Amino acid sequence: MATLTPYLCAMDAAAALDFYTRAFGAEETVRWTDPATGAIGHAEFVVDGARVMIADEWPDGGVYSPTTIGRTPVSLVLEVEDVDAFFDRAVAAGATVERPVEAAAHGRGGWLVDPFGHRWHIAGAEPGTSKTELQDVVGDEYVIS
Repeated sequence: MATLTPYLCAMDAAAALDFYTRAFGAEETVRWTDPATGAIGHAEFVVDGARVMIADEWPDGGVYSPTTIGRTPVSLVLEVEDVDAFFDRAVAAGATVERPVEAAAHGRGGWLVDPFGHRWHIAGAEPGTSKTELQDVVGDEYVIS
């Protein structure tokens, strides 16, 4: 099975790492800092076993944060054991609620935006939900294949 690791960019990666530690219970595992500027060229953290990479902006390399671009077109889906507790902790640490946690056909989840412009769907999958059961829930609005 392949592994896909998101590589985020933040206007202030050090502050973002602090936020992810407080909000998501992240554990920072790697940090490369430019001694001349203090910029983070690369860092990694783990949230509930999921690895994420992050760096400060690097305009010479075409790497820009959602702050500079205006918003990210990418959403990160993070499945966790206790959606409500995780979501509440993130909001208390400074995340903005985009959609509150609620039950849905695919499980319980909510959407938030972190202070650095990254959009997260905090979800808890409902085990054993069949395509037929999902189709019954969504009706004619979507076709599930």
